[in-house]
Amino acid sequence: MPAGRKVRVLIVDDSATVRQTLTTVLESDPEIEVIGVASDPFVAARRIRDEVPDVITLDVEMPRMDGITFLRKLMAQHPVPVVMCSSLVEDGAETLMQALEAGAVDIVLKPKVGVAEHLLESRIRICDAVKAAASARVLGARRAPMAVAKPLYEPERKLTADAMLPPPKASAGAMARTTETIICMGASTGGTEALRAVLEALPPDSPGTVIVQHMPERFTASFAQRLDGLCAVSVKEAEDGDTVLRGRVLIAPGNKHTLLERSGARYYVSVKEGPLVTRHRPSVDVLFRSAARSAGCNAVGVIMTGMGDDGARGLNEMKQVGAITIAQDEATSVVFGMPKEAIALGCVDRIVPLQLIAAEILKAAKR
Repeated sequence: MPAGRKVRVLIVDDSATVRQTLTTVLESDPEIEVIGVASDPFVAARRIRDEVPDVITLDVEMPRMDGITFLRKLMAQHPVPVVMCSSLVEDGAETLMQALEAGAVDIVLKPKVGVAEHLLESRIRICDAVKAAASARVLGARRAPMAVAKPLYEPERKLTADAMLPPPKASAGAMARTTETIICMGASTGGTEALRAVLEALPPDSPGTVIVQHMPERFTASFAQRLDGLCAVSVKEAEDGDTVLRGRVLIAPGNKHTLLERSGARYYVSVKEGPLVTRHRPSVDVLFRSAARSAGCNAVGVIMTGMGDDGARGLNEMKQVGAITIAQDEATSVVFGMPKEAIALGCVDRIVPLQLIAAEILKAAKR
């Protein structure tokens, strides 16, 4: 794809109001162009025959054919990166988990209107998701990376983890080693299926694990429940005060920051409100910094597929206090953004393909 060319998007939604709102939101970003809209999958199919978009935003509930059925047909016949855009709440979250399994790159909530802050954050999340999808591998095929310009609607400052907690102390590297190792993992675009692959490979007595996966609120509980049914480890959405235990995986809830804390020999999580950090909430940088402060050399940091640089600075802080750090390799990443940024900082001990990450985690925990 030529450098500097806009990401061409087709919007598929049965609501004229949503189609107009999404068009306005997406075209507020100078790197995105809406090439068409469709009221249902049949109209979308005809539109695709004329011009293939770089990304499709797809609603779930539509007349004549639902979004999941269309997604499966699309992935089988003409794979195009798809971002599911839904207003479904808890009752529909499982449906969106099916969409990820069927090949959707990401999930976003339809933009909220009426509250300036919410609309601003919706713009950031939706535009970032679409641009990440444009660079994603679909069914193993690599798409050329997009040249991404600064979005028109972004916070005045790109906040760092300083907005949530101070950096780890210089003496943190001397923290006494404990009998328990804590695993902290971060992922974004493509991470839902990548995390499933890693967690399914972990034995039931694996070290306690805390994960930040960039995902909208309301969907992380269903994501955790889905993983819990597939994995030998126990998986749940993190709640404030949850203890990090061997054999347990805690998934940061959408729209809340999750921090690792320590009280004596007990590790637990704090789930907090806060601003977007590195354009995300939850932020991987916030989790990783908290691990550097609370666990030091007793932690293992893992950064996986995703666009942007969230997690890179936090992983560097973990490395500086003695933690072992692991990054997913380019060949198996849906989007090689977050791991690439961490590798560029020189803070990654091991770069491994997705299928070997679980083994590397266990090896690091036994050091």
